[in-house]
Amino acid sequence: MSCSSRRSRFVPSTRRIVIGSAVVLASFGAWTTTATASNVEPRPGYCVTPPSTEQRADILDGFVIENLPDGLGTPSDFEYEWEDVRFHSRVWETGPDPEGAYRVDLTAKTLRGEKLTDLEALKTFLIEYEEKDPDSWELRATKVGEYDGLVAGDEVFYFVSPGVAAEVSIDHERFSDDDLLDTAAGFHPETTT
Repeated sequence: MSCSSRRSRFVPSTRRIVIGSAVVLASFGAWTTTATASNVEPRPGYCVTPPSTEQRADILDGFVIENLPDGLGTPSDFEYEWEDVRFHSRVWETGPDPEGAYRVDLTAKTLRGEKLTDLEALKTFLIEYEEKDPDSWELRATKVGEYDGLVAGDEVFYFVSPGVAAEVSIDHERFSDDDLLDTAAGFHPETTT
């Protein structure tokens, strides 16, 4: 095989890569134009990214998210497991600031696992997970919608049903206790009708 025939085999694949890259870049430009045209105005120093379908629908792991305080940053979703309990979380972050740091505004989590049998079992699990001292962790009983829960500082957690619980935490420097409890009350399992 001559050098010229080898070159002709590789040029079309290179062309496809270049053309494909151009299409992706053009699509990104179209999204940016659409975002700008639809009044999505990024704040100076902050990054705007398109939310996922689930984030736009305000659903996380079968829970609706109905109440959110104003001024939240960009959401990101995470899934992980610890001690046979699965977590799905959505974290809203503001940033980067002038130093390049991000700040967590709010976190909503679902917890699923057989050991979550009631509110006391949830509390016991979270003491270990969050490495809290059970004697000094100041918890107050609360109702979150129809669910029994506990509030401690900037977080509230509540038992939903055997094997299912939820937790919401908020940046207390920017948001109030009312914001925390209103967000938690609006974070509950979807109803199917």
